[in-house]
Amino acid sequence: MNAPLRRVAISVLVLFTLLIINVNYIQVVRSEKLRNNASNTRVLAEEYDRERGAIVVGGTNVAESVPTGDRLAYLRQYPQGPLYAAVTGYYSLIYSRTGIERAENDLLAGSDSRLFVRRLADLFTGRDPSGGDVVLTLDPAVQQAAMAGLEGVTGAVVALDPSTGAVLGMASTPTYDPTQLSSHDPDAIRAYWDSLEQQSPDPRLNRAIADNYPPGSLFKVIVSAAALEDGYRPDTVIPAPDVLTLPNTSTTLENFNGSICDPSGEQQLIRALTISCNTAFAQLGIDLGEDRIREMSEAFGLDGESFDIPLRVEPSGIGDIESEAALGQTSIGQRDVRMTPLQAAMVAAAVANDGTLMTPYLVDQVRAPDLSVLDQTDPEVFSEPVSEDVAGQLTEMMRSVVDNGSGRAAQIPGVQVAGKTGTAQVREDVPDHNWFIGFAPADDPTIAVAVFVANGGGTGGDVSAPIARQVMQAYLEGQGG
Repeated sequence: MNAPLRRVAISVLVLFTLLIINVNYIQVVRSEKLRNNASNTRVLAEEYDRERGAIVVGGTNVAESVPTGDRLAYLRQYPQGPLYAAVTGYYSLIYSRTGIERAENDLLAGSDSRLFVRRLADLFTGRDPSGGDVVLTLDPAVQQAAMAGLEGVTGAVVALDPSTGAVLGMASTPTYDPTQLSSHDPDAIRAYWDSLEQQSPDPRLNRAIADNYPPGSLFKVIVSAAALEDGYRPDTVIPAPDVLTLPNTSTTLENFNGSICDPSGEQQLIRALTISCNTAFAQLGIDLGEDRIREMSEAFGLDGESFDIPLRVEPSGIGDIESEAALGQTSIGQRDVRMTPLQAAMVAAAVANDGTLMTPYLVDQVRAPDLSVLDQTDPEVFSEPVSEDVAGQLTEMMRSVVDNGSGRAAQIPGVQVAGKTGTAQVREDVPDHNWFIGFAPADDPTIAVAVFVANGGGTGGDVSAPIARQVMQAYLEGQGG
């Protein structure tokens, strides 16, 4: 064989070898990843041939598949679509899936390993295969109250059972109808998708977990926790000047609307939290030091790490602190401090649960098609940021906020409520964000809540606190409280 032919033969052999390696790599190494790719509509089409499991809230299907008699045998529907869209997500022939539809897809689609025996039985009996059900922790009354409270605004509400971490409510506005993304009409699906694309803010974003925001004065609960763990008491007197010049700068920090916290220039810690005194907490944070503030923040979950519930939760954190001046601004929840509404609810829940923060979770149980329980979520401890004694002192201080301070609009007749307001500056000429966190009943908490209203234009006390009251009251009435 002459040299040119030999080179051609070697080249063909090398190319053929690379082709074999690539085919094996795709079929063996990448097969699972490609199968689970959200853009893989071929797999979606196969799944439409079987009945997809239901997503269940309070005994009612909030996502279900119904037979069509068409080429695509089942149609996904969401009977109360906009109410639960932030959690269920959508299951679309064109745009794949999001939310619980994605996080629990294997179980819903019937391909989960826990359904292997069922699939084997289907094979031998000729029974049509079907997926399992996902039962959520959401409380219908809480969800309805949250969405009603957020009507007309951009924001989010998260409610937790502080003793277990179960998510009782997760609402985000504006919202959308996932049923319109799950039809079998591609033109209609694309038309609705295009209408959502043109909306601002995006209705498909779950603001409870998919974005984080400056929390403003909510962060003072964490600074208070650090102080109490360091030996301060609610009645400890701390500096509260009218204006605070930040260390080594000419920058001054004032109180809300230039108000005076106390004519004496100092006040008790509990009073500083009650009226949300900026200068007092900025100086307190500086006195405690960055290490203590960062350590306490991370203990509450602001550690810059994401986690799943099983939906992915964006990280919360306090950012870099390069100076004492930056620490002062951080200590009032500004500068680089960011929280998701879920994280804010976790702060309230930890205080409510005697200082123990439970891991949040959305799925109560998963069931086989015959309704037998395949798996049940067991509550787990996330962290223990403060002692029971400090949690009790924080509760006393947060009760004062609602009884005597900026959180009065969260009061519920006959029920003691603990809470904290937050009004966070965004940038010049943009309305502030408005927050409230709280729990009730304060002496035996069964619900902890966080309310976030983006660019609400008021204060946490007058915009978010009334929504929190509605949500807590709806749950307590449902529990006979």
